[in-house]
Amino acid sequence: MLTRPWTVRPPHLRNDTIGLTAFDLKSYLDNWRREINRALHRCLPDDGRRSGIIAAMNHSLHAGGKRLRPILCVAACEAVGGQAKDTLPACCALEMVHTYSLIHDDLPAMDNDELRRGRPTCHVVFGEATAILAGDALLTKAFERLAGHAAKQPPQKQAIWLRILHHLAKAAGCSGMIEGQMQDIHSEGRRLEIAQLERLHRLKTGALIKAAVSMSGEIGMATHQELYALGRYAEKIGLAFQVQDDILNVEGDPGQLGKNVGTDFNRGKNTYPALMGLNAAKTRANDLVAEALRALARFDTKTEPLRAIAEYIIARKR
Repeated sequence: MLTRPWTVRPPHLRNDTIGLTAFDLKSYLDNWRREINRALHRCLPDDGRRSGIIAAMNHSLHAGGKRLRPILCVAACEAVGGQAKDTLPACCALEMVHTYSLIHDDLPAMDNDELRRGRPTCHVVFGEATAILAGDALLTKAFERLAGHAAKQPPQKQAIWLRILHHLAKAAGCSGMIEGQMQDIHSEGRRLEIAQLERLHRLKTGALIKAAVSMSGEIGMATHQELYALGRYAEKIGLAFQVQDDILNVEGDPGQLGKNVGTDFNRGKNTYPALMGLNAAKTRANDLVAEALRALARFDTKTEPLRAIAEYIIARKR
């Protein structure tokens, strides 16, 4: 087990805003990433006897992602006193939905990307038709996983898992991620105001991140006040995540990112650096993380993973 604490400080993090956490985030992320990966392998074994769709699904699902959304689900559950292991069905569903969205985002009809997580994208390896089906299959598998788990629960817990299903469906659909993607497509070639860009990203990126903590709050039997505070935290880090993504698309290292840089500018996309400048975008990311940490003020030390993840979001290089 690794014991080195997370000590990388974002270069644009103001010293007077957020203190450096001593929490061992590196080990926390590594350990939970391994646990979630094992659970995902159990959900989607490939015996080689089917049409090849499982291979296409696994190509993207096991391409080495950060697993940030499921790990947020774990951390938020722990923050309200829940058992981390109880979140694994929700963690797997979240990662399947996230991976489906990446497969479809990369398609020629969308962003037409050939590299994702350092590997050729699904449509490059398996063809466009198979990639579409692989994305569709991951989306439906996510709800199959949740529904199957809910069906095994005692009656008093089935209502909780029904609410969890609702959180994920709303975040993934036309009230969340898909609406955000449509707004992103329609905004290409025209300049948005910052408020419009943030509304877009609250849906496209933020909705699934917020669902991760809402789902775990349900699992951990959070109070209404705790759910509200977790929701505020998730909203702020969801935007901070997107701001950092935009920054990395300008000045990131393709070798570390596992994908090309400069693509947002080439497509005429609205980004935080394009609309407010690179330095102002870095300040905005810092401010959003500070707001996220303030949302956790009501909690005790069980939120250390959430606090450390908020700082990590704008320290990351990929």
